[in-house]
Amino acid sequence: MTWKEALLFGMCLSVAAAAPSIQAQSCTSSQDAAVQCFVADAVKARLIKPHFGMTLAQFESYGVAVSHILQTHDTYLTLIGTASAIADAMPPRNADGSANQGAQDLAVMQIVSAELNNGLANTMSGVAVQHLWWFSLDVVDAMNDNNGYLQLFTPGISLRIVDSYVVSATSNGAVNWAQAYSGISGAIDQMITARLMKPPPHMSAAQLKSFSRSLAKVIYEYRVATKRAHL
Repeated sequence: MTWKEALLFGMCLSVAAAAPSIQAQSCTSSQDAAVQCFVADAVKARLIKPHFGMTLAQFESYGVAVSHILQTHDTYLTLIGTASAIADAMPPRNADGSANQGAQDLAVMQIVSAELNNGLANTMSGVAVQHLWWFSLDVVDAMNDNNGYLQLFTPGISLRIVDSYVVSATSNGAVNWAQAYSGISGAIDQMITARLMKPPPHMSAAQLKSFSRSLAKVIYEYRVATKRAHL
């Protein structure tokens, strides 16, 4: 899915979710029904096609899930921010420039799972973990083609900061995870004290540190898979 397709799809889902369809009675029964009708019509008109191996029914359910995600606040912002950071700092390429989409996709799913485990993102009615994965993969895929603008805005700086502590704790290819975790935790404490970082009201410093430790592991696995010395 290209960036333009993803943007069009998201905008149309928002419209479909905001107002019932006028095509048929079954499409006016609820917002979810309106979205399902929109997705079915969009596929029929070849505006978009099911992906990730989804059937049409699954794609319609995914469309409903996306419309719900777009109506949230914290989960939507978290996933969009995550997508931009990954597209910037963890591209679908090996260190030598060859393609490695699998490494990025795995990182996306692992980071989203870590966000769910630590309260940064949430499932909801009509939205399963798989839907959050698919949504994040779609957005990251769209953002991968950014003509270098993400490098200008550097949304991946937080991932690079975490990675720097992993790199510093690495000797002869082995990571001293206790040292890496200690460095990351200390940095978080310092940034919170200096008011450079403010955890959300519902998230404790301990949860933030737990999430950062998960990030460190995901980043390391990505670097191993792509043969990178650092992000």
